[in-house]
Amino acid sequence: MRDLLCQLASMTKDQIKQLIDRYLPGAGLVDTALKSVQLFRVTEPVPCVPAVYEPTVVAILGGSKEAILDGEHHVYDSNRYMVCPMTLPVEAGSPQASPETPLVGVMIALDPRIMRELAIEMETTSGALHKSDASPPQALTLADWDTDFTQALYRLVELLDNPVDTAILGPGRLRELYYAVLKGEASTAARRAFGVGNEIARTIDYLSTHLNEQVTIEDMADHVGMSRAVFHRRFKQATTISPLQFIKSMRLNNAAMKIAEGKTVSEAAWAVGYQSASQFSREFKRMYGQSPREWSHSAQASARLI
Repeated sequence: MRDLLCQLASMTKDQIKQLIDRYLPGAGLVDTALKSVQLFRVTEPVPCVPAVYEPTVVAILGGSKEAILDGEHHVYDSNRYMVCPMTLPVEAGSPQASPETPLVGVMIALDPRIMRELAIEMETTSGALHKSDASPPQALTLADWDTDFTQALYRLVELLDNPVDTAILGPGRLRELYYAVLKGEASTAARRAFGVGNEIARTIDYLSTHLNEQVTIEDMADHVGMSRAVFHRRFKQATTISPLQFIKSMRLNNAAMKIAEGKTVSEAAWAVGYQSASQFSREFKRMYGQSPREWSHSAQASARLI
């Protein structure tokens, strides 16, 4: 039975890849009629560069992708999908992509409202799959493609053939995929990020909208009603990074992305809360090994497909 399920899952993945090949025959990143869903194909190596991941699921159908968080490399391909349950500063890319072995995949944004509704409903419904544990949510999680996830992704992507089906059935199919994620191997991370006890994820949401302000550890701890010491410990458990390092990485990664998009160094620095251009340049070079101006010349092509 296990071998049969694996065979069926492999066939379904092939069908998903064929659909993507039809929608996106050449290299690029495209939005679909479902605003939460993007398709991508990368045919040239893309080095890992600073990025900010929003709550997202990334499923790879061909090639492999890499994300680096606090020095830890997460490499995933068609055997494992990636779940990022909270906003995170990472370095990401596809160093192995080529015309012969392109990176092909689907990126699905996780709607926090729907994920919270599902997670809380699963936690409170009698006979839920398992109880949520007391550990904080993990930062990045790789999960095996189980039958529920594979089928849910196929049912979602196949809608793109018909705009009417997409408009009418799309929200339900997205909800089905979210539910598969909350049931699957990444369930602990996803349910702790969106369910009861999601203080760290809520803090990161707060921080993400206040990057241009001087937010302290005390501010973040007060936001979720924790002591400074408890908050610091739980934050580092969840993200692998201390709160202050997280703030700095979020600001610098956001600035790097803005520079890659064409903003000036000064515009990028001020947008993320730096008052001193010289301090920004020093911290940027310490983090990435290049000055902001050097970065602006080398990163624009890479930053579009991470």
